[in-house]
Amino acid sequence: MDQITRLENQSIYIFREAFNKFEHLAMLWSIGKDSTVLLWLARKAFFGHVPFPLVHVDTTYKIPSMIEYRDQLVRDWKLQLIVGRNDAVLQAGQTFPSGKASRVECCGTLKKDALKQVLDQHGFTGVIVGVRRDEEPTRAKERYFSPRDRNMEWNVEDQPPELWDQFKTDYEKGAHIRIHPLLHWTELNIWEYIQRENIPIIPLYFANDRGERYRSIGCHPCTFPIKSNARTVAEIVEELRATNVPERAGRAQDKESEDAFEKLRRDGYM
Repeated sequence: MDQITRLENQSIYIFREAFNKFEHLAMLWSIGKDSTVLLWLARKAFFGHVPFPLVHVDTTYKIPSMIEYRDQLVRDWKLQLIVGRNDAVLQAGQTFPSGKASRVECCGTLKKDALKQVLDQHGFTGVIVGVRRDEEPTRAKERYFSPRDRNMEWNVEDQPPELWDQFKTDYEKGAHIRIHPLLHWTELNIWEYIQRENIPIIPLYFANDRGERYRSIGCHPCTFPIKSNARTVAEIVEELRATNVPERAGRAQDKESEDAFEKLRRDGYM
């Protein structure tokens, strides 16, 4: 069995374990490469059907083609989609693009707080997320099944052991568990899997006529392309095998302060 198949099998096992343990399950879908691979694996785990809703947190500042891609895939794959949005903050204009918040504050209100509104409204007790250990140092501290308290806060110093595929899935009332089926994958693994499975990926990841592409995508005021001539999945795979540029090099909010991203994640960010 090759490495990619082993990764796939482990992720499918985690999906099925989560579905067995949680009655109110949802999956976050950012529309990026990782969460789209996550969606593909969910369809494989449940024989072409996704038996829980997808949640997309819409800041209204996403690159327009991301929303077009999202809506097209929802139609093509007959997905159940819940869109979360912090309308109160948007209407008040308390955002970074409006000049009334820092990037980190904007992420906190438009993403983290909007997600909490969705969880409170629908009562989800398990939330599947497409984070990977290699993506960012804080995410390397995660577990496959990681508890959040009733305020969505993450106690990174109190993580349950996970030995021999035994996962802690009980929780206090009002809390929820974040489930991470891609935790053991790398960025290169993701693109190798996209190549093998021929997964439809948003074209923002491929180089344009200016020799630029997005390596990580998000809100347009805070996400920037990198220099690249990789126009196909195969070329991205080869580029990643040679690069030493961090994956989130184009994410401006990560650079706003030294510990900005860890603070966001401790407070409940994805």
